[in-house]
Amino acid sequence: MKEKQSLTTSLIVLISGAYLLNYIFPSLQDQLCLFYGGQYSNGYFPGVHTGQWYRLFTVALTHAGWMHLIFNMLALYSIGTTVENYVGRARYAIIFTFSLLTASLASVYLGPHNIRSVGASGAIFGLFAALLVIGKKAGANYQNVLGVIVVNLIITFVVPGIDWHAHVGGLIGGLVITYPLTLRRRT
Repeated sequence: MKEKQSLTTSLIVLISGAYLLNYIFPSLQDQLCLFYGGQYSNGYFPGVHTGQWYRLFTVALTHAGWMHLIFNMLALYSIGTTVENYVGRARYAIIFTFSLLTASLASVYLGPHNIRSVGASGAIFGLFAALLVIGKKAGANYQNVLGVIVVNLIITFVVPGIDWHAHVGGLIGGLVITYPLTLRRRT
């Protein structure tokens, strides 16, 4: 019997495929990236502020370059696979989507309004938080996960150009949604 493909693998294929399309058609990234909205000489204000709410989710389909994509997909594979195996496909989808949404909302409403954001790292930080919650509930050595989160947060604040609002928003979103979803482990 053929085994189902994991949601993590499907997300990696989708995000990587979208990056290739964005690479071939650069104007597509402008339509998918996260942007509050800004005034242009023609009077058009594209972005979330003008009703382009889809950007809160499509930001995960955009990346700043190959290295950005590779690091995000490696993190998604290593963390996402563990979280998905523990909570199941449906709960994993909820955690990923909610973390992505909270990351995007934090970026849009707390960050500068004239900067475009790209990447899936806000949702990945939500998966870090989920792994922390799962580790604590399972009685595992969750201090290692906490150490990885701290190192990644330090990188977030030290390296210029990283949207720390999205990372912190995703981390908080992942914590908030994972607790109620893991009250009972899947059967």
